[in-house]
Amino acid sequence: MVHTELVLRLNDRQYTNWLKAGRCLLILKEALHPFIDARMRTFHRDLLCGNPFLRKPCHSLTCRPRRNKLSGACALCAEWQAEILRHHRQPEVTINWDNCYPPSWRGDHWEVAKAYMPRGQAKVKRADQCDAAALLNLINHCWCFQSVDTYCVREVISYRNQLMHSCELRVEDEWLQNFQTTLAHFTRLFRELPQMAAAGRQIHQMLSVDLSISVSGSDQLVTDALDGPETSADLISQWEAELLREKLQELFAVASEEESPQSLDRKEVSSLSGFLQANKDLSQRFSEELQVIALQAGTEEARTAD
Repeated sequence: MVHTELVLRLNDRQYTNWLKAGRCLLILKEALHPFIDARMRTFHRDLLCGNPFLRKPCHSLTCRPRRNKLSGACALCAEWQAEILRHHRQPEVTINWDNCYPPSWRGDHWEVAKAYMPRGQAKVKRADQCDAAALLNLINHCWCFQSVDTYCVREVISYRNQLMHSCELRVEDEWLQNFQTTLAHFTRLFRELPQMAAAGRQIHQMLSVDLSISVSGSDQLVTDALDGPETSADLISQWEAELLREKLQELFAVASEEESPQSLDRKEVSSLSGFLQANKDLSQRFSEELQVIALQAGTEEARTAD
């Protein structure tokens, strides 16, 4: 049967705006990753062809980033580091070296790609494991995407960050309309890609659909349909869980990389935790994550007391 909490959430217009915008980012990610993976393979091959020294293997045990610094690297990894910087469109920004495993730069194009991404990508091994933010930042920072309009890319990144860091998990209609315009411009940048053309249609459909619902029997929801007269509760719940999980993972990535949990956005963590606990279906789905949040909060309180 449909959870009462899900029915209530999907009849909150601003929450469904948040949910639909997040779903659009997931659609965008799925369309982007085959193209980006192929482009990075070519970029990696070009680096190896252009600099024969890069073809040598690393045998050092010291080529590991520590606190986002790669110091004491062997001559080979230092040369890879220099090449990565030379092909960075904004080398003055913080480079997240701790995303990477430098000895693998020679043989793995995705280890090179992660140097151009936000922090928290160390365990990511393939393009299809990345979220939209990682792929968009790669496009924005790596010279192999120099033909792409970075202004539009940065606009999408900005909207994505506003969405994912919304403490209330709610956005206004006007925000959603502006987001739709920006996404339309972005998809036109890649109009030659069949996947992006399809994504553009799916995004338009998603932003046009009315997810406010009423229960129509067993486990079906009456909605302004996406692919048929009815969209299942399970499918919408799956979209919601994927978006919330991405938000949680981002918060945990920050927690694992900061020296102190006091640097976390307490308001954002507290708001998300309260939202999950207030919805029985979500508190059950994310019970392990809620335990981690509670443990971190307890650790922080203990440190404050000391």
